Amino acid sequence: MKRTPATQPAGRHEPDTVDSIASVAHQAAVQVGIDNVGARPLRHGSNALYFLPSANLVARVGRPGSFAIARREVRAAAWLAGQSLRVNTPAPEIEQPILVGDRPVTWWLPLPRHRHATTAELATVLRRMHELPVPAELGLPTFNPLAHIADRIGDAPGITQGDRSWLLDRAAELRQEAAAGALPASTAIVHGDAWQGNVVVPDDGEPVLLDFEHVALGHPDWDLIPIAVDHTDFARLSDAEYDAFVGAYGGHDVTTTPWFRTMADIQELRWTAFIAQKAATDSRAATEAAHRIACLRGAIPKPWTWAAF
Repeated sequence: MKRTPATQPAGRHEPDTVDSIASVAHQAAVQVGIDNVGARPLRHGSNALYFLPSANLVARVGRPGSFAIARREVRAAAWLAGQSLRVNTPAPEIEQPILVGDRPVTWWLPLPRHRHATTAELATVLRRMHELPVPAELGLPTFNPLAHIADRIGDAPGITQGDRSWLLDRAAELRQEAAAGALPASTAIVHGDAWQGNVVVPDDGEPVLLDFEHVALGHPDWDLIPIAVDHTDFARLSDAEYDAFVGAYGGHDVTTTPWFRTMADIQELRWTAFIAQKAATDSRAATEAAHRIACLRGAIPKPWTWAAF
């Protein structure tokens, strides 16, 4: 299937390994003259993070074909910092991003010791972000939560054909609902992946916003949906935690809007498509994908319990 080069690899590539991604980080460090002795992995997810202790920097290795996204991440972080929002900071005076093969590598200052944000702390940061002026100079895309879902499902050989067909039909249904005006259209700068782990709180107490891969222009409610769904559909948040989130955001409760259910269904389909792509190469992911699909198909009652990946 044809994919947009800025967000998805053009064609298939060899499966990632820890060694292959570490090699990309090493080559990028060599290109810019950064000492990478003692580099160690911090995380291997959609992107991989490596800490380089000698340089006191973190290298972020992006997916193949995601150069434009990596460049936008760095620019968005710098712009948000200029708006007095505390963010994870791109390393100054280093070319950003570096390209190794078809993978971008960006460089970031390490975070101080920290914890994940509470729901109220997350809401406070999101409210400040949503109130910012729209940054025309960044050329941000319009947030499209259904982008590439069909490709991800179609490229997921680790799920059954019946499940694949059902997921594709469901994606088409939700796309029709969105096109028919079931979703709001007002625009603000949105984070696109808002959860407690993408806002961290250092010991000094001032929250720091992380991960700018999905920053775009869209309705602010898209950033409220993950927490709302955690409360309504999953056994993740107590009433008190959700009430604190709503209160810190200013009293707006997305679960009371007419578009909540459509937004929630799209969010849950996104989470399922993500794990379905991993099912062919990870037995845990295959089990989890089957479980999530069973939930979406109504075979398992709510509240659901989904494993994190």
